[in-house]
Amino acid sequence: MHIVYTLLASLLLNVSLASCSEASSGTQSVDISVEIQNGNEVATFAGGCFWCVEAVFERVIGVNNVVSGYIGGKEQNPTYDQVSYGKTSHAEAIQIYYDPKVISYQQLLEIFFYTHDPTQVDRQGPDVGAHYRTEVFYHDEGQRKLATDYIAALNKSGKYKRPIATKVTAYDKFWLAEDYHQNYYELNPGNPYIINIAIPKVYKLKSKFPDLVKKKYASEK
Repeated sequence: MHIVYTLLASLLLNVSLASCSEASSGTQSVDISVEIQNGNEVATFAGGCFWCVEAVFERVIGVNNVVSGYIGGKEQNPTYDQVSYGKTSHAEAIQIYYDPKVISYQQLLEIFFYTHDPTQVDRQGPDVGAHYRTEVFYHDEGQRKLATDYIAALNKSGKYKRPIATKVTAYDKFWLAEDYHQNYYELNPGNPYIINIAIPKVYKLKSKFPDLVKKKYASEK
């Protein structure tokens, strides 16, 4: 939940911040397939608020589509209100459809781990709860090995003071989030949460991986 962040920001900045866990009505989620289409492969990551993670990967070369949704829980047809208030066992997540001839799964992993904090357990910054956990959902054995090997390498590197908390889990079912969550970053540029939380994550992508950013986004501010 963003309650603490919202209150602090309101006091310090005199603004009322919207949040990723803000309650809002919406249509029921729809179960979608993850079939590889037109040469695309699929990657599924959970790393906090899906508004942020989606915005990061929409800017990556070779990524043809990114959608936000819910995964990792037992409940059928989860809604945003249910997930954001911790009433399900799902996590907010994104599904990436990418061209493996342009961007590799290994590169996607590197971007994913760099642009969020993989050492935080059941939270990302101001967003607290198991629905904001860090998790890689692998679609095949190759993805599983790449993810587990990369986590092992990060732990061994000493880059982080705490161990990597990211779970590596077999993909099961992805539920598409309500329409108003798709492309939220682009459609809501004035949202204080986007300005204060999401934009810095996009900047991290651009500063660390400038060669992997689509040209149309290279000069955006």
